[in-house]
This record gives sequence, C-alpha cells and structure tokens, in this order.
Amino acid sequence: MISSVFQILGGLALFMLAMEMMTNGLKNAAGHHLRHLLGTWTRTPLRGLMAGFAITGIVQHSGAVTVATIGFVNAGLLTLAQSLGVIFGSNIGTTMTGWLVSLVGFGFKIEAVALPLLAAGVGAKMISRNPRNQFLGEALAGFALFFLGLSILKTALESLAGGFTGEGIISPDYGLAAYLALGLLATVLTQSSSAALAIVLTAAAGGLISLDNAAAAVIGANLGSTSTAALSALKATANARRLAIGHILFNVLTGAIALLILPGMLWLVALMTDGLNLEANPAISLALFHTLFNVLGAACMLPFTKPFARFLGRLFRSKEEDNAEPRFLDDTLVTTPELAIGAVDQEMKRLIGHSRGLLRVCLDREGLTGSDIRPKAEAIRSLNQAITDYIGRLRAEKMHLSVVDALTISIRTCRYLAEATELASRLMTLRELDRRTEFAEQADLLAHYLDTIRALVASDGPAPDLLADAETTYQHLKNSTLQMMVRRDVSTALGDQALDILSAVRRLNDQWNKALNWQAATEILNGARHQVPESENLQ
Repeated sequence: MISSVFQILGGLALFMLAMEMMTNGLKNAAGHHLRHLLGTWTRTPLRGLMAGFAITGIVQHSGAVTVATIGFVNAGLLTLAQSLGVIFGSNIGTTMTGWLVSLVGFGFKIEAVALPLLAAGVGAKMISRNPRNQFLGEALAGFALFFLGLSILKTALESLAGGFTGEGIISPDYGLAAYLALGLLATVLTQSSSAALAIVLTAAAGGLISLDNAAAAVIGANLGSTSTAALSALKATANARRLAIGHILFNVLTGAIALLILPGMLWLVALMTDGLNLEANPAISLALFHTLFNVLGAACMLPFTKPFARFLGRLFRSKEEDNAEPRFLDDTLVTTPELAIGAVDQEMKRLIGHSRGLLRVCLDREGLTGSDIRPKAEAIRSLNQAITDYIGRLRAEKMHLSVVDALTISIRTCRYLAEATELASRLMTLRELDRRTEFAEQADLLAHYLDTIRALVASDGPAPDLLADAETTYQHLKNSTLQMMVRRDVSTALGDQALDILSAVRRLNDQWNKALNWQAATEILNGARHQVPESENLQ
C-alpha cells in the first residue's frame, strides 16, 4: 500500500515534469507564431475560440494560454469579448490530454516507444545548435516522459486497486460531490488539470473508481483549472480580473449542467462510443465525456459572449472607467442641437479637466511608468471619442450657425486633446532626460522648460507668453543638443532620442495651448461663461 502511494507520487511528478517540458518546448519553438495567432486571429469570439483551441492543443497547457490571454488583456491588445472566446476554446483544447492518455497511453507497450523518443529528444536538445531544434527536442523528451509517467501511474493504481473492494477509494455515503471535490483539489494542488485528469483516467481504467464517480472527478478537475486564472489576475487590471471571473463562471456553469444531467451525458457517451467504433473502456469514455461537456458549454455560451462581456464589464469598475463614461450626453437631445450643445459643453469641461490632470501627473508624479498612466489615457480617449461620436449624431437640419460654429470648435478641440493625450508620456521621458548625467550642462535649461510647461498646463486659457517662452527654451535645448552631438559629448543615438523627445513635447505644448482656446470661444458663441475644473482628482 505505502509502496503504491510512493509509486503514484513518483509517477505524478514525472508526468508533471513531462507536461512542463512539452509546454515549454513547444511554446518556445513556436512562440512567435503562437503570439501572432493569439494577437491577430481573435477578432470575433468564434475566431478566438478556434485560436484558443489550437494553441492549447499545441502547447498542452490551458493554464499557459490563460495567463497569456490575461497578459494580452492587461496590455489592451484583446477586448474582453475576444478573450472570452479564447478561454472557451482553451477549455476544449485541454481535453486533448484525455485523448492522448486514453488512445495512446493504454494502447500499446509504452516503454517500447517512450525510451527511443526520450533518447531522440535528449539528443536533439544536447547536440543541436539550432535553438528551435533544441526546444523541439525538449518537447519530444517531455512527450516520452509523459508516457513513462503514465505507465508508472497505471501500474501503481492497478496495484492499489487490488487493496480496495466495493465502491472505491471514497465511501459511497459521500456521493459524487466527494469525487468532484477530489478532482478540484488535485488540480489546485498540482496547478495542472492534465495531471489530475491523468490520475482520474488511469484510476478508472484500473478499476479503482467507477465511471460516474470518475466523471464527477473530471468535472472537478475542469473547475480547478480556473485557479491559474484567478492567481494570475490578483494584481492585474480590472479587465483581467473580469476575464478570470468569466473563466470561473463559465467552468462552474458547464460543470453544474454536466453534473445535473450526468446520467444522460454518460448514456450519450456510450451511444457515441458505439457509433464511432471506439474501444469500450473507461478512459476513452471519460475523454469523450470531458470533450462533450466542454464543447456543449462553449456552444451554449458563444452566442452570448458579448452580453456576457457586458455583464462582466460592470464588475471591478475603476475610477478611470467611470471617468470615461459620459455623464451629460443625452440621446433624447440629438434632434434638438440647441439643447444638446449644453451637454456637449459640460462633457468638454470634464475632458479638459481630465487631460490637465493627466499632464500634471506626467510632470510631477515620481516613479511612473507607461503602464501606470495607460488607464488614465484610455479613459480620456474613450470620453473624447464619445463626445465626437455624439456631435456626429446631432441632427443638422436647420441647425443655427452659432451652434455649428460651437460644435466645430468642440470637435477641433477634441482633436487637439487627443494628440496631447498621445504625447503625454513624453513628459515623463523629458524628466528622465533631465536626470541623465550626459545632459548635466542642460540641467538649468531643462528645469526651466519643465516649469514653463507646468505653468502652461495650469493656465485656464491660451497663454501666448508662456508658449513663446517654451518655444525659446526649446530652440536653446535643440541647439545645445546638436552641439553636444558634434562634440561627441553624447552619442548620435542618444542625441537623436533627446531631439525626438524635445520635438514631441513642443508639439504637445502647441496642441494644449490651442485646446485652451475652447473656453473663450464658446463663451462668445454661447453667451455663457464656462469654468473648466482643474483635474477631477486624476492625480
């Protein structure tokens, strides 16, 4: 008994090592192509599902695909709806492990094939100088160890089964819930649903667990696979946390349905096994069951991906996302532009206030990175686009000329603010330039330039004197940098980088100063004074 337990643990350790080697080898060998597939083949939820299935089938690790997807969502490269499709597909892709175990693992004498594969894989890893071939060798060695670990598990569980009688390793009084919990716990502890599935399929094939109990354990393993997503999203963005919740809800829903109709599912599995002329053994039946309930779950959820994404979008609302939502734009006013212009003006005040707050943060906050300001910038872009779209929907018939002029100024100002938002991060790089020893002789000029920009950002209206001061300082800095490049005080590359930063900040100053014309222009056109809030607590 004790010997069998240690044998099971050793087989499981070998199996998990094999899965890690297979995943790392295949992921590194085809890494660029997999990232391209995940980044560009996910425009719709259906295509996301296909991409998730393909990538998980290749790397044999749904957790790795889930973590990569969360990373893409964090970076803003995938929307929530697109990433949900990938998760649905990944759940189907992870069922490939069950088929690998059931069709290949129990079909022939494993050692006869595994040992030559191991030798070939290790040889390629050790001898080849081509990195791609080395990674493929690692994957091949992992593939061989996969079957050796499975062989050890099979032998140990068959031996252990001889020591049990009756219903199996858990008292029948506990029912299916105990096996479901067992599958879930095994996946959480090993952080690998594939390892848990291998144990369940091998135990069922060895007669240690009945088919219905093993099916419950498979459902539990499927639920446990969400732990990877939950751990990855703990310190991630709001969208990444929403994706983790979506993954959990999807797996819980599909698992609950499969458990409720378990007798019917097993009857359907038996019917399909006969119809497909598959060998009637518990491992194949469980692999088919695992695939069937994941495919049915994805088929049920796929048409509702966008509503599901909207529901998840209401969770973990951040301050930036709330700021991005228009508060005054009323669709009932689109037919009366004379009334709608008041709502547009209120949103323009918010947009200018948020933009000022972003620029101040970039000028004054220490230790900032591009990822720190990305949510604020995205909120401003979203609000900017909402205002522009709203103006475009206003009915143009019989629109008063003053309204046309006011809305034209608002759209033009939105464009100025959009460019200022895109360039805001260059203020941080300008501050970094100020701290570099290579530019020590420019320290006073750079400090004066930053102070002038701060005053310009704080201004309530156009500030031609400040803009002229900033322009003069820019020209001095540009000329000084060119002289340093000629004297080779700085490298050409570093000098070019500094000139690019200075040019971008100069453009930002110009766009911001133009945007400040909005208030004075709308006061004249609307006959009302508009006071722009400073930052709405964006700092």
